[in-house]
Amino acid sequence: MPQELAPISRTSTIVLTSTGSAGKVAAGVPFGMYTGSQAFLTGAATQVDYVYKKLGGDVVDIELTPANVYAAYEEAVLEYSYIVNLHQGKNVLAASLGAATGTFDHLGNLIVGDSLSGSNVELRYPKFQYAQARKIGDAVSTAAGFGGTERIYSASFSPGTDQQDYDLQTIIEAASSTGTDDAGRPVDFSAAVENKRVIITRVYYRSPRAMWRFYGYYGGVGVVGNYSTYGQFSDDSTFEIIPTWQNKMQAIMYEDSLYTRTSHYSYEIKDNFLRLYPMPSYWGLGPLDRIWVDFFVDLINPWDTNDRYEDGVLGINNVNTLPFDNIPYGNINSMGKQWIRKYALALCKEMLGQIRGKFTTMPIPGESVTLNHSELLSQAKEEQESLREKLKEILDGITYQELVKKDAEMTEAAETAFKGSPLPIFVG
Repeated sequence: MPQELAPISRTSTIVLTSTGSAGKVAAGVPFGMYTGSQAFLTGAATQVDYVYKKLGGDVVDIELTPANVYAAYEEAVLEYSYIVNLHQGKNVLAASLGAATGTFDHLGNLIVGDSLSGSNVELRYPKFQYAQARKIGDAVSTAAGFGGTERIYSASFSPGTDQQDYDLQTIIEAASSTGTDDAGRPVDFSAAVENKRVIITRVYYRSPRAMWRFYGYYGGVGVVGNYSTYGQFSDDSTFEIIPTWQNKMQAIMYEDSLYTRTSHYSYEIKDNFLRLYPMPSYWGLGPLDRIWVDFFVDLINPWDTNDRYEDGVLGINNVNTLPFDNIPYGNINSMGKQWIRKYALALCKEMLGQIRGKFTTMPIPGESVTLNHSELLSQAKEEQESLREKLKEILDGITYQELVKKDAEMTEAAETAFKGSPLPIFVG
């Protein structure tokens, strides 16, 4: 005859209690992220009551411990903090690029003693600074030669007789290497080039201005020329009252005529080789003294820092370096707390399903019972995904960009409504 088993107990040794204890939460959570908050300890303890009721603990045993619930509650708070911080990261990244970052511990919190420790940057509303646009604008304005944050240097050289072409790269690099130019004068870009390409922004070699020939040697004070005597001398004795714009147009046409029809100075630069027109001392012109150029050094390495100012190279470069701590538990409002409760419940369902899945059926005297682990796992996964997606959807709809659009729509709607309202008549 088969031997009948005689277990010591016919009840599970692991059964979730109906209440939790705030004093035992700290020992039950794996990370201890929020154990310094009494509000968190109370919230985790009361979550046991919530899970017990929602999973029918007063009807059937729940094979969980209060510590399992505490751990789920902590994970839910961290998940909420993670999603909200990602959302805020998208909000502030453009205004934060290049700003100071921080150093973090294994919990993701700023290390005590860090310059930003205790600042709770994740809770702050940043000033809008066009940070990314400014970085791009700096580079563009430097290349265009009218601003920027790159150091602009000046260099000069003495052109040779009957020499038309000059290698500016070699000339400037040699001066940078020796610290002096070809005249033996010290340069302010000593050791700044070092085999890096120089970008020429301006060459001080241009046609002599012909405007004085138009307005006369009196500088145009009280002298307005007529139509017939331009080119050789100004008519200093003829005064005519004509519109100013006519003088401007005449001056422009005269200048353009000289530039087009008369021999003049010019230059071209190709690969930092400068070609002068006309060739120095050509057509009997005397030798030129010195030719000056402005340039900046092309920083081939985009991670080079600028020792003259904080350029942000060592600062925030993406959401992964934003100095965001985990959101303090006390700063999560009622909406967030409700999300955390529901998410923690879904995590508890998942744990319970995994536990019950170890035993497809449970033998009982004279019968066996099939456990509902598959249903619990399915529900838990769906609820977790639904909660995450719903929170992300809400946050995506209230980014700073979306709020601006909503304000614009509201303003437009208000203007439309007022179009049909009669305007008041004020009688003075």
